[in-house]
Amino acid sequence: MMSRSYTNLLDLAAGNFAALGPAGGGRRRSGSFAAKRMPRVMTVPGTLSELDDEDDELAATSSIASDVPSSAVGERLIVVANQLPVVARRRPDGRGWLFSWDDDSLLLRLRDGVPDEMEVLFVGTLRADVPASEQDEVSQTLIDGFRCAPVFLPADLYDRFYQNFCKGYLWPLFHYMLPFASAQSPKANAVSGGGRFDRASWESYVLANKYFFEKVVEVINPEDDYVWVHDYHLMALPTFLRRRFNRLRIGFFLHSPFPSSEIYRSLPVREEILRTLLNCDLVGFHTFDYARHFLSCCSRMLGIEYESKRGYIGLDYFGRTVGIKIMPVGIHMGQLQSVLQLPDMQRKVAELRQQFEGKTVLLGVDDMDIFKGINLKLLAFENMLRMHPKWKGRAVLVQIANPARGKGKDIDSIRGEIQDSVERINKEFGRSGYSPIVFIDRNVPSVEKLAYYTVAECVVVTAVRDGMNLTPYEYIVCRQGIPGSESAPEVSGPSKSMLVVSEFIGCSPSLSGAIRVNPWNIEATAEALNEAISMSEREKQLRHEKHYRYVSTHDVAYWSRSFIQDLERACKDHFRKPCWGIGLGFGFRVVALDPNFAKLNFDSIIMSYGRSKSRAIFLDYDGTLVPQASINQKPSEELVNIINTLCSDRNNIVFIVSGRSRDSLGSMFSSCPMLGIAAEHGYFLRWSRDEEWQTSTQSPDIGWMQMAEPVMNLYTEATDGSYIETKETALVWHHRDADQGFGSSQAKEMLDHLESVLSNEAVSVKSGQFIVEVKPQGVSKGLVAEKIIGSMKEKSQQADFVLCIGDDRSDEDMFENIADVMKRGIAAPKTPLFACTVGQKPSKAKFYLDDTYEVVSMLSALADVSDPDPTAGLADDLATSVSSLDISDEQIQFSNTTIEGS
Repeated sequence: MMSRSYTNLLDLAAGNFAALGPAGGGRRRSGSFAAKRMPRVMTVPGTLSELDDEDDELAATSSIASDVPSSAVGERLIVVANQLPVVARRRPDGRGWLFSWDDDSLLLRLRDGVPDEMEVLFVGTLRADVPASEQDEVSQTLIDGFRCAPVFLPADLYDRFYQNFCKGYLWPLFHYMLPFASAQSPKANAVSGGGRFDRASWESYVLANKYFFEKVVEVINPEDDYVWVHDYHLMALPTFLRRRFNRLRIGFFLHSPFPSSEIYRSLPVREEILRTLLNCDLVGFHTFDYARHFLSCCSRMLGIEYESKRGYIGLDYFGRTVGIKIMPVGIHMGQLQSVLQLPDMQRKVAELRQQFEGKTVLLGVDDMDIFKGINLKLLAFENMLRMHPKWKGRAVLVQIANPARGKGKDIDSIRGEIQDSVERINKEFGRSGYSPIVFIDRNVPSVEKLAYYTVAECVVVTAVRDGMNLTPYEYIVCRQGIPGSESAPEVSGPSKSMLVVSEFIGCSPSLSGAIRVNPWNIEATAEALNEAISMSEREKQLRHEKHYRYVSTHDVAYWSRSFIQDLERACKDHFRKPCWGIGLGFGFRVVALDPNFAKLNFDSIIMSYGRSKSRAIFLDYDGTLVPQASINQKPSEELVNIINTLCSDRNNIVFIVSGRSRDSLGSMFSSCPMLGIAAEHGYFLRWSRDEEWQTSTQSPDIGWMQMAEPVMNLYTEATDGSYIETKETALVWHHRDADQGFGSSQAKEMLDHLESVLSNEAVSVKSGQFIVEVKPQGVSKGLVAEKIIGSMKEKSQQADFVLCIGDDRSDEDMFENIADVMKRGIAAPKTPLFACTVGQKPSKAKFYLDDTYEVVSMLSALADVSDPDPTAGLADDLATSVSSLDISDEQIQFSNTTIEGS
């Protein structure tokens, strides 16, 4: 029976899951711990534990001990992947199983980069159908002998999970193939990627990920272990893990390409997958292109921008920094070199040298699938023979086609197309004793494959899209050979090799000496083949040496060691910050806050408010009192009444401090006679509706506008959706409605352009939330707040309560300046300061409220305990005397470097 934790976590994200009821029927649970029902929303700080009434015994603990005995007390690395690095075979007598390591598995080889003191434990499925009655015994055998915890998925679920969703939908999409036929269409199959998104297959994918999650829970020590999740099969797993253990150290590596945002955005569950990956601490990719596409998707679809600091790329996700790792995987040098020294290897090399004596061998080794571009390679080779007849009878292309991993009509079609090309080319250019193409369509043993690498003059990879492809790396090692071995590529002289590789494969950027080609350009690829085998021996040697230095130093151990080191660095602050788990379904995330950052407690502020006699209240407008994206930006009647109540308390000075123009603010708050307004970040100041506007300088020089406006007009014309807001003393370029990526790029370019044009003017150019603003120097929300508090002191009404609330970067200046005011004694001693930002995000404020609704609710609570006196107020008293204050510009212009917003 399907556990309730599954529906609790994901039914809200995926809709109706009733169809999955039978999927887990009859499933056996291995181990003593089974996942229990999880609450929908976590709001408890610290490590999340089970808060279910049926799991009271677990609620008292903050971690779950592993059922798997550890060889030593300390950190472990739990590697989770679709398949275990183990080969399972039935015993000859049919009684029981035999297990052995899979020497070709990348997961097995990554152990070489793990610190000696760190134990490695694997979690994944077996490539064998183990009956339910034998699963417990198999599990115990693998745990004891191999440190492997097998996940047993029901056959029908595995088929829907792997064949339908992973191979039939995700894999083609991540390789840039959009689905155009329904899953039930005869044209759609698991290899072509023709099947459109199917909700039931997605639900099976999620359910399968939950099986993996439950197995991890059985073996984990959450406070000590690291979890490293591999590839697109398990992209839902991080959310399961993060929901159960909010401080768990999780890394993820994607071994396939990550498509551009234009392709990825077609995925109906695009945001769910992005958010689950952001529940990791470190996300790894083979190339910068793949990482760049992921970051672009986060920016365009979630509004999350990355930052690069000291060589590391990170995304701030609700106070947690999610690291981005770019490191192509390598090969295992020791394994290849051990095969090269085998007697069988040496015999096979000698045999192939004799077979191809006098010939120049080009080699292709590819899986039989639609993305490897095998037929494009054949056509390019045909073109080379036609354009360069000197190679007829001399050049041979050996093409090894590994068995297809998928199945479907497309595989048969591709194989037929390749065989037709082979027959045609051999018929046209072949003769007795010479076939220009040798096509090997079978599973080739490692010894034979490495022997072909050893004798080949050039390896050709023409894949139209591939995550990494380690074929060139293996070829380079084989061409280097083992000194003194019969398998060395040359009888004497230095080693040499040549590569022709597609620019669309992951290893291409690291092979700077290879000839890179666009495989779709048959003619250009043909010329590249000719260039590669015609190159001078010295040039081949130099390119080979360059490649071998890279491949031999950047092996699989180097890759895993580098990833683990970065994962440790990304997790170093896990136990320093308080954390809260919040959200539903795949919207679940952990919010990590500074230890001194807390949600504003209404009771606390109301108590301080009631005890004080001289209060200063500063309120931002957009994003604080009204939602930033609201179409109707005017204050509601409720908000106006609350502000009027606060203003009518004679102990209060209330100011709206905004980047908006004075006309806009004056119009919107015309029904608030006692409200103070600081417009355009404080350039214009008015203590009440009946008072005259004051300015921060005597006569503003706005001549710079004639220089700035033409520049901003250029970017406005070039950026659809942008516009210029002209204020009395400032110009603001808005790009909220422009394309997010292009608008941000244009804003950065404009910022540099304006700073250059206005370098000799007394203005500051700042960027904010979807804006670039140019305004006079010495004007900020922080300075005007300081001026107002200073005015209260001069009037002998020193503030003993300060509240300031804002939501964007310009308000950070206000938080910082007011904190400095408190230190300098401008306010009364021990004055409570409630600096509050809107939203849970890093801030100089000490408090936060979740949204504008909570801000208004808090102000309403203060209004309820206010003492209205419509006949008098502090603002009236101070307005009559502020003009007599002698506060020089030098006294207030001590900090104007904070980035400003509107």
